Amino acid sequence: MLQRLYDWMMRLAASPNAIWWLVAVAFVESSFFPIPPDVLLIPMILAARRDAWKLAIIATVSSVVGGFLGYAIGYYAFGYIGEPILNFYHAMDKYEALKTSFDEWGAWIIVLKGMTPIPYKLITITSGALHFNLATFAIASLISRSIRFFLVAALLWWFGEPVRIFIEKRLTLVTTLFVVLLIGGFVALRYI
Repeated sequence: MLQRLYDWMMRLAASPNAIWWLVAVAFVESSFFPIPPDVLLIPMILAARRDAWKLAIIATVSSVVGGFLGYAIGYYAFGYIGEPILNFYHAMDKYEALKTSFDEWGAWIIVLKGMTPIPYKLITITSGALHFNLATFAIASLISRSIRFFLVAALLWWFGEPVRIFIEKRLTLVTTLFVVLLIGGFVALRYI
């Protein structure tokens, strides 16, 4: 089953509509969707290493633009939409913890947490709910998401084919590690 899923992702990554799927996933992940864009970005880069930098730009821009939706949810509709999203991810305690340090460390929080597996939507919604400076939010988000997606692109561009071979030979291990990191991000969000 994992091999079929992997093969499907590789076909999707090489399809003419793959970029639009990447745009959509990167956009919605920044405000409410649970699956990170890396799920598409990685196979897309493996399918076409020459496009690694273009794909990193697309993922970055789409994620930051989607971050504005998360910001708007927090700013205009925290009680109706933002709080239920954060409750869904068991992140209200993180929201409360972030509130106390956001005034002084907000930009650094956005930069650091936006690079991690911790769901970026926590940062976008919190930034909006706390009416954090929009320009600072935009710049910090651009830095954070650029570092994350360009690091993925650089590693895959540099190591390309050996990474693909490693993934294909050890698909179960790679999938398990990815799921552990994804779940770890949610667990870290809950308990850190």
